[in-house]
Amino acid sequence: MTKTIQVTLEPHEQLATFAAGCFWSVQLSFQRLDGVIDTHVGYINGNIENPTYQQVCTGTTGHAEAVQIKFDENKILYEDLVKKFFEIHNPTTLNRQKNDVGTQYRSGIYYHSNEQRDIAERVKKDEEENLKDAIVTEIEPAGPFYNADDYHQRYLEKGGQCARTGCTDRIRCYG
Repeated sequence: MTKTIQVTLEPHEQLATFAAGCFWSVQLSFQRLDGVIDTHVGYINGNIENPTYQQVCTGTTGHAEAVQIKFDENKILYEDLVKKFFEIHNPTTLNRQKNDVGTQYRSGIYYHSNEQRDIAERVKKDEEENLKDAIVTEIEPAGPFYNADDYHQRYLEKGGQCARTGCTDRIRCYG
C-alpha cells in the first residue's frame, strides 16, 4: 500500500519532484547525480489519498508517476536538476513517454517553493527555444507525494543496473 512519508531536511537540503514517464528510469537518472542524497518513486498531484499502482494505472486518479529527490544544494543546484529532467525525456509529448501512454506518464515539475517555480519556468522557457514543438510539461505546486510499494523503489538498481554516482551506462527500462 502507498503512503506519504515525512522527509527531514537539513538546512542545506531541499526536495525536488519530477514526473517524466515511467518512474524507474527517472529515478536511476537522478540517483547517479552527485549531490542527490535520496530518491523515492511514487504518485503526486492526483485526486485520491493513498493510491495504489493499479489505481494509478487506470488513469482515473489524476496522479503522475513521479520521483521525489532529496538533494544537497551545496553540491547540486535545483536548476541543474531541472536541466537533467529536460535531458532525460521528451517534454513535448502529452501524456506519453516512449511506449508508456496515459495521464500518469505526463511531464511535470512539482515545486516546493516559489524559487523552485521561478527556476523551473525559466529553464522550461530556455529549453523550448531549442525545440520545434511546444513543451507540454506542467509546472504545479507539489501536492501530497505517496510512495509506491517497496517493489518499485530502486527497481532498475535491484535489477543490476548501475546507480553509482557519475555512472554513464545506458539506462534500460523494463517491466
